[in-house]
Amino acid sequence: MRDSNLGVEVEVGVCPNEAPRSPVWGPLRTPPITCGGLSLALELPALIRQLREAWKARRGGPRGPERSQASTWVESEKEEVEEVKHDVEDRSGHLKADGRLNTGHAGVLLVERRGSYPLIDLRILKTSAQQGEVEAGTRRKMKRLLSFQRYCHASRLLRGLVPHTPGSLHLLDDDYLGQAAHMLSKVGKWNFDIFLFDRLTNGNSLVTLMCHLFNVYGLVHHFQLDMVKLHRFLGMVQEDYHSQNPYHNAVHAADVTQAMYCYLKEPKLAEQLSPLDVFLGLMAAATHDVDHPGVNQPFLIKTRHHLASLYQNTSVLESHHWRSTVGMLRESRLLSHLPADMQDMEQQLGSLILATDISRQNEFLSTFREHLDNQDLDLQLASHRHFILQIALKCADVCNPCRFWELSKQWSERVCEEFYRQGDLERKFDFEISPQCNQQADSVPAIQIGFISYIVEPLFEEWLRFTEPSPLSQNMMGHLYKNKARWSPESRRGISEDKF
Repeated sequence: MRDSNLGVEVEVGVCPNEAPRSPVWGPLRTPPITCGGLSLALELPALIRQLREAWKARRGGPRGPERSQASTWVESEKEEVEEVKHDVEDRSGHLKADGRLNTGHAGVLLVERRGSYPLIDLRILKTSAQQGEVEAGTRRKMKRLLSFQRYCHASRLLRGLVPHTPGSLHLLDDDYLGQAAHMLSKVGKWNFDIFLFDRLTNGNSLVTLMCHLFNVYGLVHHFQLDMVKLHRFLGMVQEDYHSQNPYHNAVHAADVTQAMYCYLKEPKLAEQLSPLDVFLGLMAAATHDVDHPGVNQPFLIKTRHHLASLYQNTSVLESHHWRSTVGMLRESRLLSHLPADMQDMEQQLGSLILATDISRQNEFLSTFREHLDNQDLDLQLASHRHFILQIALKCADVCNPCRFWELSKQWSERVCEEFYRQGDLERKFDFEISPQCNQQADSVPAIQIGFISYIVEPLFEEWLRFTEPSPLSQNMMGHLYKNKARWSPESRRGISEDKF
């Protein structure tokens, strides 16, 4: 089961009426966390040893038959934990001997992610397993489990309540709430600044945006959704995006969702869409990259990650995003009240998410171009509407070069930073560096010009034809051509004096 918290970082304090002790902390830099004189920041075996010693001190040490049942329980628990610890050390030996990543033994890391376990992390790729990292993971998990204050605050958020008592944790003040609400009134505009909106919502842009759009379309009423389940599901989705990823994070998901909303409003499409189409389109946009590890499919394949084996090296990440979404839908029971004939929504959702696989770009583009040439798209057919939703999601996923320059430039730098991080990992561990991931050879302008020329421009030219053309499509193409020109070497030299 998942943690019930929503990711609010709250430190565990010292229990009342207890004098803190001063144990030896080694490399740990944070103050000791104690309760009843026991350290709560140590790894589990050490914590159990302290419990045992404290029990002995109170009982005056074990005295044969007077040993209590609790002492026997602590002893047995200690033995079990020691066995797990020895197993971890044995697995670490494989990593040391091999000197390379072996995902079969990567489970030594104490990570909490349900989806892409083990999480793609620098720690996985180290040539030796360091005990300090295991201890740090255990400390973080212990702090999460024992953070009662954090749990209470998460519960308030789930109930939609913001505490106003003195000294309580405030999610947002009235000014920020007012500005966020004002931005939502213009959410259908193409110049919507998702980075500003994320700041105004205190990092909850995806949840806030999805709840607003569900209300705009009346989807909560139409599908008789339970608001508590909906909030829980959206919170799970937002939490399962990795905030440490420069690009593939919850803000990117919110940006794609906002773009998808703009496309769903296109006059040629809007009047033909059913509530189910809108529901699937928004849900696919919000979840299309959930639990993205920050590396691409070739990286997972070359490192023999278990996801690559699970999905047979085909649409690995997209399949994982879909199955993770299905898992959260079932765990939240958001759609459990729907009749049996509606349960194929999971499959339709998967069809949309799988369409974002960039390796299938030519396949979808050729089919789209053929339909437009033959003028045989009939949006009254559910299958044709579904295909257009696939194309719309693909456009939303790569629409960054079609935004105005300030937003487009920021997204470009973020995605390249994520590429470079992967390249640094590949260089460090003697893998072949993937295309566009070599910071010394692949510049941001060169990457962006290639991306625009071979991926974005051909797709949006056909979308322009489909919309016949709409003001939004013309606006996007105008930004696209201007941004491409600004990334060109000639343009960059011309505006370098303006501190580009």
